[in-house]
Amino acid sequence: MISYFYHGWLGHLIGYKLTYLSVYLVAILLIALPLMLAVAMIIYADRKIWAAMALRRGPNVVGPFGLLQSFADGLKVFLQETIIPSASNKGLFLMAPIITFTVALIVWAVVPFGPGMVVSNINVGLLYILAASSLGVYGVIISGWSSNSKYPFYSALRAAAQMVSYEVSIGFVLLCVVLFAGTFNMSGIVLAQKGHIFGLLNMYGLNPLLFPMAVVFFISSLAETARPPFDLTEAESELVAGYQTEYSSMSFALFWLGEYANVLLMCAMNAILFWGGWLPPVDWAPLYFIPFTHLSAGILWLFLKIWCFFFLFSWVKATVPRYRYDQLMRLGWKIFLPLSLLFIVLVSGYLMLTRFGGGA
Repeated sequence: MISYFYHGWLGHLIGYKLTYLSVYLVAILLIALPLMLAVAMIIYADRKIWAAMALRRGPNVVGPFGLLQSFADGLKVFLQETIIPSASNKGLFLMAPIITFTVALIVWAVVPFGPGMVVSNINVGLLYILAASSLGVYGVIISGWSSNSKYPFYSALRAAAQMVSYEVSIGFVLLCVVLFAGTFNMSGIVLAQKGHIFGLLNMYGLNPLLFPMAVVFFISSLAETARPPFDLTEAESELVAGYQTEYSSMSFALFWLGEYANVLLMCAMNAILFWGGWLPPVDWAPLYFIPFTHLSAGILWLFLKIWCFFFLFSWVKATVPRYRYDQLMRLGWKIFLPLSLLFIVLVSGYLMLTRFGGGA
């Protein structure tokens, strides 16, 4: 798409450098603006799912079926006063939610929504996501330290330990995926999932060898985004509200926007890495196109898979009680880490026997 405008009429009209910048800016806005709208809608969906599981109604007053409730809440926090504690480090206190929100947005630059539908199709897209998403915890740590309050500081310590504990196992899980796909490119990982049921079934995105790692990655993604039952960074029964205790107005809202954008990212990562991304469930021609149009149905399949994983996120939050901290550490270090190491050996051995003919 970029080369089309770069070498076409737009490049001749406004110059090549300005065309390059303009096309990238439009591509970024096409992701950032719908993402913000999606965050507002999934907050509404989150509350509706919790309510349904608790036999309540949930939001149902503001707008039809309560659909405008998130926008009303956003307007409310926008009009509130930003209160900065007098003993806090004011610069870092205000910078922390900006870091959380910004990091949550920049990661989407390498997420493919369909064939060629990606802002930056770099060869190390998976490494970029792993590196950039790891920075999000710094917003929590900085907010906890700069607030100069005991409860946010405890929350920052928990966030640091939780990040280290689960990113180790996540790294080994991703290594299993890279070994099987043979690339760090996100689009390449999706395309490598075609027909993987040992040649018996023509089904996309279900790899029996990597299925246990898909389960580990899903649970680890709950921990990485501090979702229940791993929400120990904001455990209200212990830490008031954790790192968010001293925040108000838009600084508080930026934390929420960043948190839900990260949840959407993890849902997309689950779909792309293990469940075929934009590919349909089976290789059947009508599933590749939207009926009565010539449009690719890839983006619809990806959105459907993201929604399924988000429903699982909400289901877990509504039904599973919060872990104790020793349980959180035990799961990460004594179960997930050895299991992911074992599967690196199994995946490597399987590939040596099949793909490389048992050679050394």
